[in-house]
Amino acid sequence: MAFQHRIRMTIAIVATFVAVTFQLFIPQLLGQSVDQAYTLFQRGAGGAEAQQVLLISAALLFAVSVLRGVFTMLHNYQAEAVGQTVGYELRLAIYEKIQRLSFSYHDRVHSGDLITRGMLDIEGVRLFVNTGIIRLFVLTVLIGVGSYLMLRSNVLLALVALSFVPFVGWRAVVTRLRLRKGWLRLQERLGVLTRVMEENLGGIRVVRAFAAQGYEMNKFDRASRRAFRLTLHRIGLQVRNGTAMSFAYFVAMGLVLLIGGRMTLAGEITVGRLTEFLAFMQILQMPVRQLGPLVNSFARATTSGERLFAVLDLEPDIRDKPDAHDLELTEGRLRFERVDFKYERNDAREHALNDISFEVGPGETLGIVGPPGSGKSTIAHLIPRFYDVSGGRITIDGQDIREVTLKSLRQAVGLIQQDSFIFTARLENNLAYGNPWAEQTHIEWAAEVSQLHNYIEQLPKRYRTLVGERGVSLSGGQRQRLAIARMLVQQSPIMIFDDSTAAIDAGTEQRIREGLSQIAHRHATIIIAHRLSSLMHADEILFVDDGRIVERGTHNELVELGGRYRALYELQSNPDADSFEGIAG
Repeated sequence: MAFQHRIRMTIAIVATFVAVTFQLFIPQLLGQSVDQAYTLFQRGAGGAEAQQVLLISAALLFAVSVLRGVFTMLHNYQAEAVGQTVGYELRLAIYEKIQRLSFSYHDRVHSGDLITRGMLDIEGVRLFVNTGIIRLFVLTVLIGVGSYLMLRSNVLLALVALSFVPFVGWRAVVTRLRLRKGWLRLQERLGVLTRVMEENLGGIRVVRAFAAQGYEMNKFDRASRRAFRLTLHRIGLQVRNGTAMSFAYFVAMGLVLLIGGRMTLAGEITVGRLTEFLAFMQILQMPVRQLGPLVNSFARATTSGERLFAVLDLEPDIRDKPDAHDLELTEGRLRFERVDFKYERNDAREHALNDISFEVGPGETLGIVGPPGSGKSTIAHLIPRFYDVSGGRITIDGQDIREVTLKSLRQAVGLIQQDSFIFTARLENNLAYGNPWAEQTHIEWAAEVSQLHNYIEQLPKRYRTLVGERGVSLSGGQRQRLAIARMLVQQSPIMIFDDSTAAIDAGTEQRIREGLSQIAHRHATIIIAHRLSSLMHADEILFVDDGRIVERGTHNELVELGGRYRALYELQSNPDADSFEGIAG
């Protein structure tokens, strides 16, 4: 990803080579300066001549140092720019992937873990461009070219000076393996920490209602301590490794000073040559100290990259076929043909749905009722293809929904669930979420049908009022009415109400139903509810239990049948009636 930005990476790498080249000039200039000064001293040259030589040497050193600094700044800037760009691209990629991943994936993975991957793991990968790739170039050139220059100057002193390199390389490999394991565990612990925090913030009202702040604080403290202990272990490993590397380097430098000093006294090398070697060693001190952060950068990047690309490389279970076409709506008739379905996580029974067949078209209303866990919501989730059927097929106007594009399908299907999600945005933005180009008059009409318009009109900013996080400033019934209005703005030919009026009082629900009846001829409507008053008017009612349709017919037909539906009807009509066992079957 970094090398896709060829211009910036080329500038960074070239600037790196130039900066390192200027840095390697410094020891040679120092050595030459020392030899010149020593020669002048032996010749007994005058102060003016010696001062001129030293000024020239100082000017050269200053110029080389400035040029080294300029090119170092250039490669740091370009490398950081590429790293930030890669981070931006990864954030977009992970966010886009999360939008496309199937419901079956989100059923298994906690959102806190995804947040950690989308923030901390991306940061670990992003930093690798500057702290890994570019730094590796710097160290390679410094050690490689510096070694060549020292070997060309004096083989014995060069071997002594480089004696620490094999030890440092061995420690770097061992530490990298240990740090990689530690980073992986730390990222997992931070994912748990994020999960605990997200759940606490999302359920803060429940925590306060049950005075459970102490319990939540202890839970967060335990998760934080586990991450803290791993962090201390990782830091300790880095410090011990860095100390060992630095110790090996200073031992090598001491040996160079000892052996080189004796060689100087013996006349085998000049004082300037010894100075040059010591300056080279001083330059090598920087890459030695950077080996620790470099190893840490490699360990973190590989660990973070593994976690990140484990998500990026996933293929959604539910996706468009290569030859998928847009849904062509002619009538808007929905049909279930002997549909079977099984969740991936469902090991308790063979199927969540068995042999489900029905049909509903414009102007028709289908009601679905049954005990909790009977498969009602599963039917609703199969229509917009949140999951794929295990057997049979679902068609709209004769077209198998697996053969059409997801975008066109979900524009044709409006689904409202009991727990309606509201965004932190203005009311008009929430209402027009499915159709951002809707006219204001259409938005207000939808709010009127859902019995929300009068409430909005009383607000100081009316439709421009900001709704709090997750809609906390609205009551449960208001959130459900907003969700109904949002679907009406979208104008989907197929409307599905999945227990979406449970928090709305009976009178308001009746007025909403009357408003919907004015447009019912244009829509196929499915109502899933526990409250029979919500679906008694339906053209056909299905009683679902254990994933099967056990009874079907109109309200009057089912009451006359005297089965499960009638028992539920009598229980809701007369709560004192002893009909519960008949419902439970």
